[in-house]
Amino acid sequence: MNTVSAPETSASLTASTYERLRADVLNGHWTPGSKLGIEALRAHYGTGATPVREALNRLAAEGWVQHLEQRGFAVAAVSEDALRELAKTRVWVETLALTQGLLARTPEWEERLVLALHRLSKTPRSLYADRYVENPTWEKLHREFHQVLVSQCGSRWLIGFCEQLYDQAHRYRQLAVKKSYKRRHELDEHKAMVDAVLAGNPQAACQALAGHYEKTADIILNSAL
Repeated sequence: MNTVSAPETSASLTASTYERLRADVLNGHWTPGSKLGIEALRAHYGTGATPVREALNRLAAEGWVQHLEQRGFAVAAVSEDALRELAKTRVWVETLALTQGLLARTPEWEERLVLALHRLSKTPRSLYADRYVENPTWEKLHREFHQVLVSQCGSRWLIGFCEQLYDQAHRYRQLAVKKSYKRRHELDEHKAMVDAVLAGNPQAACQALAGHYEKTADIILNSAL
């Protein structure tokens, strides 16, 4: 019995450590370029060295951390060029998904999009009105809004690419959000996308989406990089 459960326990520890470490990298808890020592991480997450090492190797394969030759691991760096490339790629990929979605539009998809916008609009960006403290509910609903926006494209591959790019952009946003809080009206930008979709106007929808991502990149560059 113990022989059967041990691999499952080891796998569970590795998965849990991976998820926690990945979330902390994306949320900016571990800053770009910072060293990720196995002993320090083991103590921080209350787990063994093996789950930490396996989690780091997986994150390195995904590009979230870098494996430094003979020097362990570090959080992947950020740069203006990388952010500009990311924003440009998101526009390319997601405008394609949005255009295909509009070609296959259904009342059900439009209803889900309107509902996603409504839920997001009723949720405060920050837990406090006078300063930014991340509201996990807003972050969840924001992700869901963008997922619904591209969900009608008819390609699981394309949807998967959009999700990967969202995660990359999320890390950049978290680096700047405290400074940029209240400096933009994200709800108006989201509403412009939905209005264009409901009007059946692919060009306007894609322009609104592209403008949204380009503005995000500009704010991040002016705030953090």
